[in-house]
Amino acid sequence: MEYKIGFIGLGIMGKPMSKNLIKSGYHLTVWNRTASKMKELVDLGAKPASSPKEVAEKSDIVITMVTDSPDVEKVVLGPSGIIEGSMEGLIVIDMSTISPEITRRIAKKLEEKGVEMLDAPVTGGDVGAINATLSIMVGGKREVFEKCLPVFQAMGKKITYMGEHGMGQTTKLCNQVMVALNLQAVCEGLILGAKAGLDLNKLLEVVTAGAANSWALSNLGPKIIKGDLEPGFKLGMLQKDLRIVLSTAEELDLPLPVTALMHQMLRIAQADGYSEKGTQAMIKAMEKLSNYRINY
Repeated sequence: MEYKIGFIGLGIMGKPMSKNLIKSGYHLTVWNRTASKMKELVDLGAKPASSPKEVAEKSDIVITMVTDSPDVEKVVLGPSGIIEGSMEGLIVIDMSTISPEITRRIAKKLEEKGVEMLDAPVTGGDVGAINATLSIMVGGKREVFEKCLPVFQAMGKKITYMGEHGMGQTTKLCNQVMVALNLQAVCEGLILGAKAGLDLNKLLEVVTAGAANSWALSNLGPKIIKGDLEPGFKLGMLQKDLRIVLSTAEELDLPLPVTALMHQMLRIAQADGYSEKGTQAMIKAMEKLSNYRINY
């Protein structure tokens, strides 16, 4: 079956993901809060919509890729939202990173209208979104997941079914804990090397060849050294994700002490105006605490 797909949220991730769906031959209807962001997709053949409701009316599957839990609730359940334009059998795939609890709540309300939902957050950053190599972790009914698998394969390389509603989001939260703590390790290692007088490019050559290597070190380490803070994934978004992590951990009565520290480290960088920069701007928090700046 050739699905008609709706896509809501055309930011750093959503726009290239939409492009890859068009490249794979899907007919797209798009909506974005800032209407001008739809133009590039419309030029590629997508149809613009005036609201999430209209997207739902014209689609078999609607994908959302927006900022936070309240944003998903608004576009799905709010006035002129997806639910108002839905018909029985519609599938909503939320690829944002939001609260597992809110995911389950939205899924329940949609189910009452005969609408299925999958939570399918992603990892891989803007590079993964552009190259269709994202890792996608999916929660919801397995039969709905199987039905949507070709759609996921147009956007990602590693697609994994994780279980019931909310389990895709829970997997992403675990990922974000590891991402944040690893990033802090990269920043601390680089600022230690810089202050001790090491050539940071040579340092990277050495450590990326050994046990300390990681995605963050290989991809963000060179950007930190060059002073390139432009986002592949925004620092403010990671801080938001850790807020959800800590809320979920509280529900589980689970201590995450270093995650809590990282949440505050990101807050330091945010307070200095780096929220819209890439996560590698965490180095600015380390520079502030150490009163030492890496030479760019």
